[in-house]
Amino acid sequence: MTTTLLRRPGDPRWVRPALLALLVATGVLYLWGLGASGWANSFYSAAVQAGSVSWKAFFFGSSDAANSITVDKPPASLWLMALSVRAFGLSSWSILVPQALAGVASVGVLYATVRRWFSPAAGLLAGLVLATTPVATLMFRFNNPDALLVLLLVLAAYATVRATERASTKWLMLAGVLIGFGFLTKMLQALLVLPALALVFLLAAPTGLWRRIGQLLLAGLAMVVGAGWWIAIVELVPEKYRPYVGGSQTDSVLELTLGYNGLGRLTGNETGSVGPGAQQGGFGGGGGPGAAFGGQTGLGRLFNAEMGGQISWLLPAALAFLLVGLWLTRRAPRTDRTRAALLLWGGWLVVTALVFSFMAGIIHAYYTVALAPAIGALVGIGAVGLWRLRDRLPARVVLAVVVGGTALWSYVLLGRTPEWNPWLRPAILVAGGVAALGLLFGARRRAVARAGAVVALVTMLAGPLSYSVATASTTQGGSIPSAGPAGQGGPGGMGGPGGMGVRPGGMGGPTGMRGDGNGNAARGFPAGPPPGGRAGSGRAGGMGALLNGSTPSAKLTAMLEQDASSYTWVAATVGSNSASGYQLATGEPVMPIGGFNGSDPAPTLAQFKAYVAAGKVHYFIAGGMEALGSVKDTSQNSRAAGPGGPPGMRGGTNSTSAGIAAWVAATFPSTTVDGVQVYDLTATNAASVDGSTSGSTASSS
Repeated sequence: MTTTLLRRPGDPRWVRPALLALLVATGVLYLWGLGASGWANSFYSAAVQAGSVSWKAFFFGSSDAANSITVDKPPASLWLMALSVRAFGLSSWSILVPQALAGVASVGVLYATVRRWFSPAAGLLAGLVLATTPVATLMFRFNNPDALLVLLLVLAAYATVRATERASTKWLMLAGVLIGFGFLTKMLQALLVLPALALVFLLAAPTGLWRRIGQLLLAGLAMVVGAGWWIAIVELVPEKYRPYVGGSQTDSVLELTLGYNGLGRLTGNETGSVGPGAQQGGFGGGGGPGAAFGGQTGLGRLFNAEMGGQISWLLPAALAFLLVGLWLTRRAPRTDRTRAALLLWGGWLVVTALVFSFMAGIIHAYYTVALAPAIGALVGIGAVGLWRLRDRLPARVVLAVVVGGTALWSYVLLGRTPEWNPWLRPAILVAGGVAALGLLFGARRRAVARAGAVVALVTMLAGPLSYSVATASTTQGGSIPSAGPAGQGGPGGMGGPGGMGVRPGGMGGPTGMRGDGNGNAARGFPAGPPPGGRAGSGRAGGMGALLNGSTPSAKLTAMLEQDASSYTWVAATVGSNSASGYQLATGEPVMPIGGFNGSDPAPTLAQFKAYVAAGKVHYFIAGGMEALGSVKDTSQNSRAAGPGGPPGMRGGTNSTSAGIAAWVAATFPSTTVDGVQVYDLTATNAASVDGSTSGSTASSS
């Protein structure tokens, strides 16, 4: 593998230094100033912190080291970051560097995969496109699961290519295991590439049909084992010995897989989610909750204001190269590798793009990073392949149209941020026209043709590269990061008019998400610079909300740390993001009541009362998800939003979380610390804790 990555026998001498330059440049792009984003997504950072001090929390992916509830995803991506924190201590760098290295590895493996059947130039171009895709730069500098998912899927593609060459069962089963671990990273999304991988082997492997089918069944078994071992353990371990499965309503990882993180994402019917249920349109209806985040469903979704600048720069070019390539190889033998590669990467791209375009459930623009490897591979294969046929007029016409069309689309995308480097738009448009003419009419003059190719390459990459540099230069935080320069959000997006109302004075007010005046709150910027450069939201001592972590003041942090060893949880609060900031600041477990959305029925009111009676919880911090002012009764699957919640959003708390908050407020005294209301759960007698008496006088200081 190492030899393949660096240089294959017969490669020109320039290949190795060119590849090393690509990998080093990618590393610089992904690592430079990485610590500026602080905890990035504090929801996952808190789980990493928990896993770094508790092996039980590590295995289950718990939000806190006391193992009250897990995050709403499997823990594979957390494992890498938690091991890094165990080795190097808790810091922004120890959390985020594994993500950046996964990005560099993804670029290298994509090069190796494309290079195996094509030229070094095709592999390098594929890797370059992946490295400079804005949403890839975003995700490989962030701590969401998507970074590891992309690496595992590209590795699975490499294993499939190796398996297809000689009908290798071992390589095919390895691909299955990698998809299985992709499932343990982001569940069903990992399976979107499965049809393409299976089709390529079934069509092109040089062996008999029944043997190919048998090998695919073995690979399927390997995939099930690769993912099923963890799921089986979680399902078989009694509930009292493990944390509650976050994101589920019945404490079941199978329900989480098929519901909130599975079919619910397609239909929009996601119990416990933050958006409305299934509506008209998409797979399950009309916008669904996904429309609040990713725009309306339909073929245009990947090109709209929310997603276009993230991923679509070279998407039309990739589709054009795919169609032309399939036409040129229509009469090729069954085992033809060019057609097999086009089906692999084209199937990956088309299936994933269609699902993202029409899914009615919650979808975020950064999900589209899963498309980047396929786009890179198709551009590399198609551009270099047609360049070699440039003596033929049809090939030159296609290259000229693709280059000119890409320049025009870049002009449109850059027009969505007209005040950001305004010179770049006309420069790309003019350069694209010159390059297209050079490719079309300069075939007989080698120097002109090569100059046209260089200008074409620069033209096609200038837009996404500039957005990637802007992304790397921007502090990212919260649960919905966004690539590109500030102010790119469009109407109906996360910060635009008619969106979630997260401009100044929007959801959560000064302690919620902050806008930048241009409708750009998707990054989840804090309302003020957090202590130590940590990303979060809220004022000093501010409370978290649905999308951003809390940022406790030094005074509140010291209060929570006092006598912390005497308690299982130093505090409890509604919602994982609210809890995450307090936990990361203190290094002590903080119970996230109701999980991420505050909508999971864990713990129950009776369980929470028992914890308090046993002296396991010191404080309750108000102002988490209940600050949004909405309550959802999950027992009746209510979808009503209260007066404090944004239109079209389902409540951030359920009857259980609201009941706990109400009981605490009626039972215990409170004090205000730097604008945050804190209840001391040890400042009353046992009878009151058990609920036989109620009420207490609240004090403020």
